[in-house]
Amino acid sequence: MSRIGKAPIAIPAGVTVNVANNEVSVKGPKGQLSQVFHDDITVKVEDGHVVVTRPSDDIEHRSHHGLVRALINNMVVGVSEGYKKEMELVGVGYRASAQGQVLELSLGYSHAIYFKLPAEVKVEAKTERNKNPLITLESCDKQLLGQVCAKIRSLRKPEPYKGKGIKFVGEIIRRKSGKSASAK
Repeated sequence: MSRIGKAPIAIPAGVTVNVANNEVSVKGPKGQLSQVFHDDITVKVEDGHVVVTRPSDDIEHRSHHGLVRALINNMVVGVSEGYKKEMELVGVGYRASAQGQVLELSLGYSHAIYFKLPAEVKVEAKTERNKNPLITLESCDKQLLGQVCAKIRSLRKPEPYKGKGIKFVGEIIRRKSGKSASAK
C-alpha cells in the first residue's frame, strides 16, 4: 500500500469535511474548497479522521491513492491554516504596488504590468528603504496560489548573471560568472 495514501488525515477543530459521491468539500475558517476525485477511490470520514482507500493493487488505483490523500490533506490544511508565499523583486527600479485585487508591477519594461488576481488570493506589496520590494500572497487553495506565483514569476524570471528578476524569498539562484579577462 501507499505509505502516504494509507495515513489518515486528522480533521482540526472548526473544519467540516463532507463526502458526496466523488466530491469532497471542506469548509473551515479560511474558506471553502471542493474537488471531484476518481470514481474507484473511496473517501470516508470516520471519528475525526478522513480515510482514503483503494479497491485493488491495480497500477491505476495505486497511482491515485496517494494523490487523492495528499490533495485532501492540502484542502484541510488550506481551510484551517492557509498558505502563504513571499516573492522578492531584485533589480534597480523594480517596484510593486497592490490596489485591491490588481497588482501593479514595474519590472524594467517600457510599460507597467497590471496583474489581476483571482478573488481567492489576497495580496500585499511592501517596499522598505534599502530593501527589495516584497509581494506576499495568501490563499486557502494551494494549487491556485502556486499557479498565480508561477505566472507572476514568469513575467521576469531571475537571470543567472546578476540575479535580477522576481524570485521567491529564500530561493537560491545558480549564478554564472560573466566574461573573464583573457590570460596573456
